[in-house]
Amino acid sequence: MNRKALAIAIALFVAGPTTTIYAQDNLIKSLQNNQSDSSKFGFHFTDIINLQNTSVKNQGKSGTCWSYSGNSFLESEMIRNGREAVEISQLFTARNVYVEKGKNYVRLHGGLSLGEGGQLHDVINMYRQYGAVPREVYTGLNYGTKGNKLAEMSTITNAILAAVVKNPNDELTPNWLNAYTHAIDAYLGEVPKTFTYKGKTYTPKSFAKEVVGLNADDYVELSSFKSHPYYSKFTLLIPDNWSFDQVYNVPMVDITTIIDAALKDGYTVGWATDVSEKGFSWKNGVAYIPEKPYDEMTDVEKADMFKGPKPEMTITEDLRQKAFDNYATTDDHGMHIVGLAKDQNGKEYYIVKNSWGASNDYEGYLYVTKAFVQYKTTAFMLHKGGVPKDIRSKLGI
Repeated sequence: MNRKALAIAIALFVAGPTTTIYAQDNLIKSLQNNQSDSSKFGFHFTDIINLQNTSVKNQGKSGTCWSYSGNSFLESEMIRNGREAVEISQLFTARNVYVEKGKNYVRLHGGLSLGEGGQLHDVINMYRQYGAVPREVYTGLNYGTKGNKLAEMSTITNAILAAVVKNPNDELTPNWLNAYTHAIDAYLGEVPKTFTYKGKTYTPKSFAKEVVGLNADDYVELSSFKSHPYYSKFTLLIPDNWSFDQVYNVPMVDITTIIDAALKDGYTVGWATDVSEKGFSWKNGVAYIPEKPYDEMTDVEKADMFKGPKPEMTITEDLRQKAFDNYATTDDHGMHIVGLAKDQNGKEYYIVKNSWGASNDYEGYLYVTKAFVQYKTTAFMLHKGGVPKDIRSKLGI
């Protein structure tokens, strides 16, 4: 980084860090320790579908789950297309998002949520606009750490943007973007214009075209909210949708209908969801919606939550919409649905790959019920070929 730009960044540190910088890091810490008894003693899962995916990664102390899950999804798409999967640099994607998000923040005079969060469609959009690089070429670890740790960077870059929108010169200069970008690159590293991979020289765009080999226009993002007409598009109003992308709206039951059909046909699914529910246990590797609200449970019922399959609440469109409207459902986390399994009672669960390392009972994976997915999904992304033909026809894709 240019030393002058760093000095400017530090000088502009005029406000304390926003809560969004640390929100996911704190969430991860709480969920990694939220239950004491291993679910393996009470749950017995049998795989029905388990699609190929790359190794479990760890996003570290960063709010980059959306990039880890989105790029994991692209890696599985490479496998599905008969290509040798390569670990795509998650921080290359994130770095480009932070640059583009900063531009929008300034254009909107600060009227945009900052922080490290993003959306699954950001991965596709950045792949289309910037290309891709292998992680070995761009790790995003530019100052001696072994894993991501982005809070300091976020605090400084947010302060730069806050100063820019105050417009102290009464007219913006073109130099603010250089200062902002240099600050990001000081932490994540400068993006190479060219690099060598397996003996061949590439640019990020030529690597995306020749090695990753996916067409960004083949991917669609969907959600389900009865506040908007079904089988049409709407702008998903969540803080991390900084690009104001639109998603296809489908009835709630179509969420799992589409995911089931996609998995059956060999397509994995990127999944954005709320993981703050008491029925979500990372340590135990299980997520479900208890039939009885947590606040109404006895101490014994709370202690038994993950000691085997339990009855679930019946999820309705009204319940789903209400949870979103009253902030009970927020856009907390992005993961990657890679398969389908059943428990000892024959109930089906999605096999979900996370990005918190292989530290839980299922070495980085979870088993998530369909009720949880119907209730808590904020959006999901897949290849349009994985959407059933009748639904695809209604959506016009």
